[in-house]
Amino acid sequence: MADILIIEDDPGFGELLLMHLEDLGHTVRLAGSLAEGRRQYHQATPEAILLDQQLPDGLGTQLLMEIGDQADSPPVIMISGVSDNRLVIEAIQQGAYDFIRKPLDELALDTTLGNALRQYRLSRQVAASSEQPPESGPDTIVGTSPAIVEVLKTIGRVADSGACVLITGESGTGKEVIARALHRHSGRSGPFLAINCSAIVETLLESELFGHEKGAFTGADARKAGKFEITSDGTLFLDEIGELQPTLQAKLLRVLQEGSYTRVGGSQELHSNARIIAATHRDLQAMVREGSFREDLYYRLNVIRMHLPPLRERPQDLAALVEHLLGRIEKRLHRTAVRLSETAWRLIREYPWPGNVRELENILTRAAVLAPGDTLTPDLLGLSTSSAAASDDPSQPELELITLETLEARHVGAILEHTHWHKGKTCEILGISRPALDRKIAKYGIA
Repeated sequence: MADILIIEDDPGFGELLLMHLEDLGHTVRLAGSLAEGRRQYHQATPEAILLDQQLPDGLGTQLLMEIGDQADSPPVIMISGVSDNRLVIEAIQQGAYDFIRKPLDELALDTTLGNALRQYRLSRQVAASSEQPPESGPDTIVGTSPAIVEVLKTIGRVADSGACVLITGESGTGKEVIARALHRHSGRSGPFLAINCSAIVETLLESELFGHEKGAFTGADARKAGKFEITSDGTLFLDEIGELQPTLQAKLLRVLQEGSYTRVGGSQELHSNARIIAATHRDLQAMVREGSFREDLYYRLNVIRMHLPPLRERPQDLAALVEHLLGRIEKRLHRTAVRLSETAWRLIREYPWPGNVRELENILTRAAVLAPGDTLTPDLLGLSTSSAAASDDPSQPELELITLETLEARHVGAILEHTHWHKGKTCEILGISRPALDRKIAKYGIA
């Protein structure tokens, strides 16, 4: 039940509304004017507001705009008997959760109010979890920039809806972090599983997604459950969905449309209600126009769209991210507190971070491994900006200009040396699987 503020100048209608909501168990306050509503709102912030448009001392949209400018503002449901459709559009544009006309349909009001309260509480819960210390888990969302605040609000609104979500953004922006947060706040009882559609060949990916029967192909010695079967009642995160081949696009579409599929080599129809969250750094609309991605699948996935901006577009989040990542690195490396020198911090602020948060974490991890003490200096970062020579120390060597691939090779090699080639510990530090580590060792010829 919730604390609800009604701002309505018609005493009879206001009392009927108050009694109806109190019968549902809500705590209700009633104000008969804009000034009284404003006073009661600031006296104790409600969880929802039912706001009339025509009030004796002004328009309800005046208060709506005031409330909308505040952080963590409660949902406002506009109520009006005025039959002006422009008012509906303006109210929604100014931040109203919904608009209900008089005479009131109590069932419609109850449904709308219930949804508004649920989404408001979820968004507050998500925002609170993002302020937890770094050890709160892999779904910790770090940042206070307007773009991140909007992401938090969207998570709160859609987490428990079960709708497909498409997360877009450059590589390394943290799309899986958002997917995990959506699952965490969804209330689903099943597990969260992630699969990278670009990391597995098509024949094996089909088996990973849908499972296979014994004898379906060479090496299929036993029946295997696929991700859709395992994540029933849970969440399946399909990363790099733009790399999915046409045949698998068709099979994925069938699951989304009908909730059914068959294992590879099988005929039994299985059902899954796994929630699908997809992510890509590619322009799927352009791929649809080119014919490399199914239009019907795109619209099925793109029910809710969330875009993560690159790190260079939210510099105000950089300090919090560095602090958060250094805390994680200290835990993984079992190091005492590490800090950035002033010149190293200046370099981090000036660097454009083409690899986004993933690149930032890899750079800091490498520097922490190689640092002889607890201070990370510019030479350990291996970065360069247009002002690469900016340093308080004229004796500092000129920074080396290298590619990300070279940097990754050196970084993987440094971690292997640090762990004395203990692959299990190396995978833990790098945050990758054993096969992924073996591929990188072979790719870069690390010996």
